[in-house]
Amino acid sequence: MGRLHNKVAIITGAASSMGLAAVKLFTQEGAKVVATDIAFEQLQTVTAGMENVLCLTLDVTSEEQWNKVVADAKSAFGKVDILINNAGVSFHKTLLEETLEGWNRTVNLNLTSVFLGLQSVIPAMQENGGGSIVNCVSLAAVIGSADNGAAAYAAAKGGVRALSKHAAVNFAKDNIRVNSVYPGAILTGAAERHGVTDRAVLGKAFEGIIPLPPFAGEALDIANGYLYLASDESKFVTGEELIIDGGWSSK
Repeated sequence: MGRLHNKVAIITGAASSMGLAAVKLFTQEGAKVVATDIAFEQLQTVTAGMENVLCLTLDVTSEEQWNKVVADAKSAFGKVDILINNAGVSFHKTLLEETLEGWNRTVNLNLTSVFLGLQSVIPAMQENGGGSIVNCVSLAAVIGSADNGAAAYAAAKGGVRALSKHAAVNFAKDNIRVNSVYPGAILTGAAERHGVTDRAVLGKAFEGIIPLPPFAGEALDIANGYLYLASDESKFVTGEELIIDGGWSSK
């Protein structure tokens, strides 16, 4: 029996990288997955042939679309047990380079999106008698030198860190757990868009910074963290921060 047997999970940013790795892993572990992304055609393509996956369009900054996703999840599968707030985007603008427009866009995509996800999903979990929420934060919320100059991104992810702890404390009475995963240097679609398509190549840039070879992680490393926090194996864990960074933050 899978580690997520009889669980229903909503995963954002599911069309690629860490989100897609989570969709594959969660279904393998017995979950029914509502896979969401704004890139809907890509999402359908990469999940084609997968069982127990419902693909839905989701702009994570849209309250209306969030509410529809939750309603559709309940209609299709009867409940929502798990939310993986995986979607996020980094724009590399320093504090003095950033514009107000860019700041607002980054905060909306990385922080407001999580706020909307919590607001829409928590009532459904209260109906169930509990659930697990996992928010993807970033090492940029912990280490000032880890944001690659992306001031608004670091600030937004710091907000997700605080919001996660707030929700963990305030909804523990409902048996709703809220935890966070903090990726370090991970080979993702963002890295690939910058021409880095191999984990070894990404690792070379972090040799001497990250202690653990090959000095960079892969999407499955993060998906495994999501899985632990989503599953009943972590039933007495809430408000915690799982850092997956090869020892970067320890150094």
